[in-house]
Amino acid sequence: MRFGAGLLVTAAFIGPGTITTASLAGANYGFSLLWVLLFAIFATLILQNMAAKLGLATGKGLAESLREQLPFRPARVISTVLVISAIGVGSAAYEAGNLTGAALGMNAMFAGPLKTWAVLLALLAGLLLYSGKYVVLERALILLVAIMSLVFITTMLLSKPDPVAMFSGLLQPRIPDGSLTTLLALVGTTIVPYNLFLHASLMAKRSTPDWQQALPAMKLDSGLSIGLGGLVTLAIVATASAAFFGQEMAKGPLNAASMANQLEPLLGPAAQYFFATGLFAAGLTSAITAPLAGAFAVCGMLGWSTALDSKPFRLVWLTILLCGVLGASLSLSPLALILFAQATNGLLLPIIALYLLWLMNRSSLLGEHTNGPGTNILAGAVVVFLFCLSGYKLYSLL
Repeated sequence: MRFGAGLLVTAAFIGPGTITTASLAGANYGFSLLWVLLFAIFATLILQNMAAKLGLATGKGLAESLREQLPFRPARVISTVLVISAIGVGSAAYEAGNLTGAALGMNAMFAGPLKTWAVLLALLAGLLLYSGKYVVLERALILLVAIMSLVFITTMLLSKPDPVAMFSGLLQPRIPDGSLTTLLALVGTTIVPYNLFLHASLMAKRSTPDWQQALPAMKLDSGLSIGLGGLVTLAIVATASAAFFGQEMAKGPLNAASMANQLEPLLGPAAQYFFATGLFAAGLTSAITAPLAGAFAVCGMLGWSTALDSKPFRLVWLTILLCGVLGASLSLSPLALILFAQATNGLLLPIIALYLLWLMNRSSLLGEHTNGPGTNILAGAVVVFLFCLSGYKLYSLL
């Protein structure tokens, strides 16, 4: 068994935003919110497995299936607008943060202007995407995820977190005072709606008449890959907890860019370069997968070709990449764009999850391979939680 499409999902959701959120969770609340991360990983696994099975069984991505199965034209138009605004525009907003995060990692290791690094990294991402060869993308992302995982897990081991406190945080749900926003952010940075489009479309490329034989391997790939993503996030929380929780915070804000310097007293002079390598790998993997996912979603909803080498597909990911370069190179704070992306994605996620659950129960689409009762119960519980989460976010915005 080798890692495959599932690892691209891990590459997509472990980015600079995840590093920042996990760092803040550990620094401010120790291990108290690890149970939230555990829930988010299980919820991600349930939804991603459904999306992957949909693509494998039908040979179509989530966007194409949604476009074809929605019964009324107004519903298709509304859904298309929602997907393009939340996934397409959202991917462009996140791209600025991804490139900036990767550029900060390079700047910490080799110095040089952030703008220059952002442009160079965008060119690298663009070349990999333009190759139009899935195997090239997969191998590049597997290498980057391996580097990222090695860095953050090793950093956790060096920081020597309390294992008893860690397991307690995983198994005993608690919501410390003032932690609700961070709790929601941990969920939102793990369960990412564009990953559902990405996973379904990647598995659709592998669909064959005997697709059922590939199901066990797909589930194993998803479990290992998403589990690895959860372990990386846990490692970041644990490192920040060991370094900062219960202590006077180091001078300056705690975020993905500053954490390397602040870990130096704990991990030694190499901490800056070590952590910066992880930040670079996390930023670049997300900088590649965000345009890819956005292109799958937008092209699928508009009825355009989703072939990696097709002109419409390349035009969409190039537009997303250029928006990211513009945001990063102009030194604009991506905060406002990311907040917009988080808001739209947060509102769209439960809707997309409900659409996915609906599609997975349509016998006209999947025949006898629709969801079983157990999967429907688990997925239904996740959808209800996501609607509650979305309602809270909407209430906060208003």
